[in-house]
Amino acid sequence: MVKGIKHVRFLFTVHRSPFTCSLIAALTLLLAGCAKEPLYQQQSFVFGTQVEISIYGADEAQARAAAAAVLQEFDRLHHAFHAWQPSPVTELNAAFARGERHRISPELAAAIRDATRYAEASDNLFNPAIGRLIALWGFQSDTFKPVKPAPEKIAALVQANPRMRDISIDSAGWATSGNRAVQLDFGGYAKGLALDHAAQILRAHGIRNALVNVGGNLIALGRHGARPWHIGVQHPRKPGAIVELDLRDGEAIGTSGDYQRFFELDGKRYCHIIDPRTGYPVSHTQSLTVLAPPGPHAGVLSDVASKPGFIADARHWEARLARLGIKAAMRVDESGKISMTQAMAERAQPVRP
Repeated sequence: MVKGIKHVRFLFTVHRSPFTCSLIAALTLLLAGCAKEPLYQQQSFVFGTQVEISIYGADEAQARAAAAAVLQEFDRLHHAFHAWQPSPVTELNAAFARGERHRISPELAAAIRDATRYAEASDNLFNPAIGRLIALWGFQSDTFKPVKPAPEKIAALVQANPRMRDISIDSAGWATSGNRAVQLDFGGYAKGLALDHAAQILRAHGIRNALVNVGGNLIALGRHGARPWHIGVQHPRKPGAIVELDLRDGEAIGTSGDYQRFFELDGKRYCHIIDPRTGYPVSHTQSLTVLAPPGPHAGVLSDVASKPGFIADARHWEARLARLGIKAAMRVDESGKISMTQAMAERAQPVRP
């Protein structure tokens, strides 16, 4: 058990980078003299990134059991939704490519239906059906190399226009796709789903106060003692945070950025977030952070909503997020200019020295 900690501030990132170290670890630990606070922390590596669970105010045995249950669920979700290692998702993708139907689990069917709703609400800027494009750019790999696909291959996949609405699931759980170009990649959904499952598991174990961090997507339960959970939003180009803020009970926060999973070729940065309309990685945004309100799907919303906000241009990003129910958000454009919605400006705090 970690003792003597007064504040824990987290920097969060989006995906594990083959080039840089993760910044998920605690930014600062300010000692509180001889005071001992019941803060239990557990770290692991799942979804290709570091995850961390912080539990406050619970008996150590209770906290340990709850954290273990969460990490076990994370490992299960990792294998259930993996986009390129053998999984139910890859089996379904192979069936789509063959033009065949495939029977899927109720869990995967629910995720497809849920993701379809978000895709429709975002005008398909959030689009888990573009797995072929993601693979074409080399981002469906644990270790990837810089590669620039042939323009005609990109154009062909854009022309095929794979969308979530191309998938049909009948009452018996048989899934089919009228578009063989559909290839599912839940990389922008599964971490948020993991957060929601973590919150459910922690509450079921009697945990009232916790902070769960999955590769930069966080969800807060309760408080850190007398104070709220306090986190920092990672700067996309510099060490440290842009702003800090307190997370309220049930809120989730997520960031999409171009600084963790990317490569550079001929002096240009290519990140893993691809615009489905063009087939090319987005270059006009460095990072986009959203704060999702409390609710049973706050984690998923924090993961999903950052994608259309990141892809949208400077004139439309706020409107895109508003359609998804996001009021508090922050954008850093390609020049490093920071923009915030009014709701985020009211919550953001200067970085403490």
